[in-house]
Amino acid sequence: MQSGIISEEIRTWVRSELWNQVPVSISVIDRQFRIVEANRMFAQNYGSWQDRPCYSVYKGRTEHCERCAADMTFSDGQIRVREEKGVFRDGQQTYYVVQMVPLVRPDGEIPYIIEASTDITATKKLEQEKLVAERLAAVGQTVAGLAHGIKNVLMGLEGGMYVVRSGMERGDGERIFQGWQMLEENISRITTFVKGFLEFAKGKTPKVQLVDPNRVARKVVELFQDTARIAGIELRADLEEGIPFALMDEEGVHTCLVNLVSNALDACEISDKGSHHVTLSTLETEGSLFFEVADDGAGMDYEVKKKIFTTFFSTKGSGKGTGLGLLTTRKIVQEHGGKVSFESGEGSGSVFRLEFPRDRLPRTGNDAGKGV
Repeated sequence: MQSGIISEEIRTWVRSELWNQVPVSISVIDRQFRIVEANRMFAQNYGSWQDRPCYSVYKGRTEHCERCAADMTFSDGQIRVREEKGVFRDGQQTYYVVQMVPLVRPDGEIPYIIEASTDITATKKLEQEKLVAERLAAVGQTVAGLAHGIKNVLMGLEGGMYVVRSGMERGDGERIFQGWQMLEENISRITTFVKGFLEFAKGKTPKVQLVDPNRVARKVVELFQDTARIAGIELRADLEEGIPFALMDEEGVHTCLVNLVSNALDACEISDKGSHHVTLSTLETEGSLFFEVADDGAGMDYEVKKKIFTTFFSTKGSGKGTGLGLLTTRKIVQEHGGKVSFESGEGSGSVFRLEFPRDRLPRTGNDAGKGV
């Protein structure tokens, strides 16, 4: 009998200590979204909570949140996990993962929801620092590529000057003309190069809005359809149905896909195979949006693949390409929190993939603060 009483006391003590010592902020809200109970860590992080609505305590809002996950859980009884942005009691911005668990009565009614929130602010800061580091690395590669490209053109100009000078010294008009042609060609190259770089480097503020990814992809396929047909290349769209809209710069994403499809068509044209195909695909999986451009063209060998993102490198031959297309594409994708990857083999074609994790996409002012 005595051991039973002690056991009950221990159970009560464990429940009380677990509630207050667990390193997670826990609150209980009613159907009016008022907090009716909270543990010690919640009070330490968010301050006074008694009978205040959760959106006021978590986010400092005066109105109910849009797309409220708790509202959905009250409606369907499903457990939900959401990543949210809030404000601590000292005004510091915080990121947290919240798990919403309904308390269900025997009759099926849900009077309360338990919300357990884990602070992930430090992790988010590391992610943001990683993004900054990636962008700084891209800037460094861009500067190195610019220097490399200018050096090549200057070498061409010096060669032209030498030919002109030697022709003048010999009184050789044909040699002078040859040197002049070299100068004209390289001046034209550096003009194209500098104009392209200025376009690449100019400060353009992304116009972020809700965009239909499939619509952007269709427009790009329509743009190149006639060009592909004339070249004897089948250009196809393989778009996953039902992909939700995404917060993106539509013009920027369009530019990325134009660059990739244009490159794919060029790779097919220089291949010695008979018929060719280029496919632009969309896919949504594991919280990320993907665009893929696949071709069965010439492909790239090891040396070309090493250079493709490190210099202003072009496989299109002298005078046809500046090497800025893929650099521009990577710049735009990184501005969206995404990344570019590719697979290619000499003679077997290439696949370029743009990955956009939805939780790293740009945010608009109206989109901030949605959720719990």
